[in-house]
Amino acid sequence: MKAHQLNIPSLSLERGGDLKDVVLHYRIKGDLFKEPVVWVFHALTANDDPTEWWPGLFGPKGLYGEGYAVVCANVLGSPYGSSSPGNHALEGQDFPILTVRDTVSAQLFLAQHLGLNYIHTLIGGSFGGYQALEFALGFEGSVDHMILLATGAEEMPWNKAIHEAQRLAMEADATLWTGDGSKGLQAARGIGMLNYRATAQFNTAQQDSLEELDQYRAPSYIRYQGEKLVRRFDAPSYYRLTQQLDTHHIGRGRGGTQQALASLHINTLVLGFDSDVLIPIPVQQSLIDALPTGRLKVLQSAFGHDGFLLEYEQITKEILEFYHA
Repeated sequence: MKAHQLNIPSLSLERGGDLKDVVLHYRIKGDLFKEPVVWVFHALTANDDPTEWWPGLFGPKGLYGEGYAVVCANVLGSPYGSSSPGNHALEGQDFPILTVRDTVSAQLFLAQHLGLNYIHTLIGGSFGGYQALEFALGFEGSVDHMILLATGAEEMPWNKAIHEAQRLAMEADATLWTGDGSKGLQAARGIGMLNYRATAQFNTAQQDSLEELDQYRAPSYIRYQGEKLVRRFDAPSYYRLTQQLDTHHIGRGRGGTQQALASLHINTLVLGFDSDVLIPIPVQQSLIDALPTGRLKVLQSAFGHDGFLLEYEQITKEILEFYHA
């Protein structure tokens, strides 16, 4: 996918005030005016190239590998090119707490910049689903389909508590805002991993040998995941992004969730995963119940919340059925 950059002189923020000199990094594949456009919204630590993190859908052999134009923008606050605590004039702790709606406001600027007034599909999982919902409510053109995976209409108290635990871990690292904050970020990622996967799968995959007394597989796996994120992400961005997640509530300023979603007349597929403890099925059921048009399909997966990144075969099957219904 080809990389591009949109410069937004000033972005009005939901909390008040403006963020100046905003950069939105984005990628495009295909011809936006000759092929059906799929707009992808990425999850918390991903980037604007879904061929890297969603290859089963957007890679060469994936459902959207050929015959579709694809747009994906890096969210504000992320360290992959868009304005963030690491590259903006307001750096580090001075970079503001943005809302999901702020990030989507920048994406709506992009849609206008690209001249799009019709989109075939909006698709996103987890945080990406939050953005897709906000985008659908703000987009002035028409959208045929929306596909939401492991997502909900608002950030639940349980998730906010997890994020606060992660931020406490990052704050315990004195270098959070003045150095690399790597130890705190590693700990925060470890907390997150406990909620991305399912207990049964974790217990099976991380079994120790009968005689093992110290080199346990599960602690090693958690450390490894933390170290892996440290190599490709940064602590201030992670801190601000968890705060951004906490702001998600589709009904804020719109008369509540029911009223907001009732205005969304887009044929919608919600895919949930039966082992997801982060955004469980009842949360997704309440989302689909409030939408005028759509259905919920619960998929079986051993991978918990991460099922939306891993269960390509099931996801592709459901999307194709959804398109041809």
